[in-house]
Amino acid sequence: MYVGGRVPLHLQEDFCGTALLSTEWLRTDARRTAIGLDFDRESLEWCLDNNMSKIGADGYSRMLLFDGNVLQPNESRLVKQKISDLMQGLNTTNDNGSTEICDQSESAIPKCLANSTMADAVLPGRDVICAFNYSCCCLHRRKDLVLYFRHAFSALSKRGGIFVMDLYGGTSSECKLRLQRRFPSFTYFWEQEEFDIITRETRISLHFQVGKKQMLRHAFTYHWRLWSIPEIKDCLEEAGFKSIHVWVREMPDTQSSGNAKEYTADRDVKYEELQHFNQGDAWNAYVVGVANI
Repeated sequence: MYVGGRVPLHLQEDFCGTALLSTEWLRTDARRTAIGLDFDRESLEWCLDNNMSKIGADGYSRMLLFDGNVLQPNESRLVKQKISDLMQGLNTTNDNGSTEICDQSESAIPKCLANSTMADAVLPGRDVICAFNYSCCCLHRRKDLVLYFRHAFSALSKRGGIFVMDLYGGTSSECKLRLQRRFPSFTYFWEQEEFDIITRETRISLHFQVGKKQMLRHAFTYHWRLWSIPEIKDCLEEAGFKSIHVWVREMPDTQSSGNAKEYTADRDVKYEELQHFNQGDAWNAYVVGVANI
């Protein structure tokens, strides 16, 4: 993977939850850094105690987690002192190609103290910013979506960067629906409880069944505004992105086996970058905004 002709090293994962993607990013290259942003502090702390602990001190030295709202990222707060303790000696390359060292000099210490804000921190321009798990659908108003995209645009490296998000749709996304997938130790249920055609708002609940009797209902519930691809592209352009690309794949027909039957995504079907795609029962897409390349 290359961004602007170079290997991407700096990731920001928005709506990161337990920041599993950021953790895996650090595993791939010892030079890589990651920033996670979410307002669920419990999930962020779970990441530190579980995901990050499997990588060790080197991982801590290359990861920063912030507790805050993606619409006000500069006000987000750094999570846990132990990250800043291990940030000493972290080398990052800024947009001018020079090296910055966080927490190395006494004057730089406040920039990495726990509970300091993202605005206080010395951060490299991000090569990649991502918002997955359909998280942009949490933003219901167009002005908020544009504002978020502007924040992402401004955080990208001036040498070039990309913003990536996912989106789903299809005729099945606008009706009541119940799907399930079986895994070795549990069964996962996706339930669309309603869809408002005027506001395009929907409520999604995730349920889990362990064994034959133990059922965890409404483990997660989301109130989403289901955006269309043209709406997303317009907002990205308004935020400053110069080019926008869409990768799409058709998903299995939800009606072929009935709503409550087994639903398995065929891993052999690849995403394709497309300019046109006919509406179907279900599809999934990745939308990529490219900046300053």
